This record gives sequence, structure tokens and C-alpha cells, in this order.
Amino acid sequence: MSALTTHRLCVGHGDRTVVADAELTFAPGRCTAIVGANGSGKSTLLRTVAGLAAPLGGHVQLGDRDLGSLRARELARHLAFLPQAPLVPAGITVAELVALGRHPHRRLLGAPSAGDDAAVAEAMAQTGLEDLAERPVDQLSGGERQRVWIAVALAQQAPVLLLDEPTTFLDIRHQLEVLALARRLCDEGGRTVVAVLHDLNQAAAFSDQLVVLGGGRILAQGPPGDVLSADLLAEAFGVHAEVHLDDDARPTCRFHAALV
Repeated sequence: MSALTTHRLCVGHGDRTVVADAELTFAPGRCTAIVGANGSGKSTLLRTVAGLAAPLGGHVQLGDRDLGSLRARELARHLAFLPQAPLVPAGITVAELVALGRHPHRRLLGAPSAGDDAAVAEAMAQTGLEDLAERPVDQLSGGERQRVWIAVALAQQAPVLLLDEPTTFLDIRHQLEVLALARRLCDEGGRTVVAVLHDLNQAAAFSDQLVVLGGGRILAQGPPGDVLSADLLAEAFGVHAEVHLDDDARPTCRFHAALV
């Protein structure tokens, strides 16, 4: 497994730069959370790192290869991306949708292999979807749908997993289950996981590295206990907060009603 890195990466919309000169390393076996205020460029950065948007400057590498040099099918074997609100094909069942995650590994018009079936079964087991296998996806709740899309990404078995707000629509139990699953994929499977998150305390508890965006740049990056501070939260989010470290140097943020 190779590290995913960015070099003087500039991302944005049209000719408008949202984040400039990003120097980042996403290493195998490590979880990274990208945080920042609304409009700070979190999703735009993640989409560009995923190869779904062209950089305005700089480049992204997987190991020693430029991401732009990889064909779509080859890229999908290395990298799985879960967007915020993916569209569900009409009438498709849970098992059928999860099986689409195997597309990068199958020959054109080829039948699913035993390995494909095993990967789909494992992805559904990891996300607790076995009992919903034959249900149409469009009949599921928002939280159940989100778990299905996570299962699609897991079935893809790419070593790099990029998640754009993966806990959206989930209640607190399922939010924690998703983050615990991401943590296991890093710790036990050696995968690289990068997630855009809104909850700072969840981000700090789940990640090895925080990337904080604001003002068109990376304000800070590093271990959560080293990065989060009252001054940083005031700069990035415009809020007053207290930051406390537990015995494992994991920070917890307590926010005050008054804004900066």
C-alpha cells in the first residue's frame, strides 16, 4: 500500500481557488479527518484528492504515480470515494447495489466470481446489512442508505477510502459504528481512510491526523491533541471553546454560546 500525497495542491471551482498550496500525506494504516467551517473547501479538497475534480494547481500522487496518469478503472482499484448524496438507481436492491462495488475488479461482461461474492458478503456483514439484502434501496431510511453506500465502498476493496461526511443521516449509535469501522479498517486492514466530518469531538476521537481548513488554506494539521486549541477554533470556526486532553492525549472540545 502506498501513501496518497498532495504537492502544492490548489483546488476550487472554475478559476476561483478555495484551498491553496495544500501539502498533505495520507499514510497507510492511518485515519485522517478533514474539518473546517461550511464553505472552507473540505468536500472540494476531497473530490480533487479522489481524482474527480481537476486541480487548479499542483498535483496528487499515489506512491510515485501521478493520480492523473491512472485510468478510471485502475484508479478505482486503488481508491474508493463515497460522496455526500449519491444517487440510487431505481428499483435496485441492497445486494445488487453493493455488488456494483466489484465493477473495477471484474472483466467486461464477466460473471461475478467467488471472490466477488465473498467481498460483497463481507462488506454487508461489516455494515450490518445482511437482513436488508433483498430490500429495494429506495425503500430504506436515510441512515440505512448511508450504510449501503459505505458497503459499496468496502466491497470495492480499495486500499484508500475517502468518505465525504459519512455520518450524515445517521443517529448517534450508527455514527459511532461507522467511525469504529473506519478505525478497524486502518488498524486491522492497513487501509488509508480520509473523512470529512463536522463533529470535532468525533473527529478527534477517531483520527490519527486532523486537517483544519480555513481562510483558503490549511490552518493546521497533525495529531488531534497537538492541533486543537481554543485559538485555532476561534480562527477556524469563530467560536469560543475550551479544549481538554484526556489521559491518552485525545482532546475534547467544549463550546460556549457566545461567538467570537
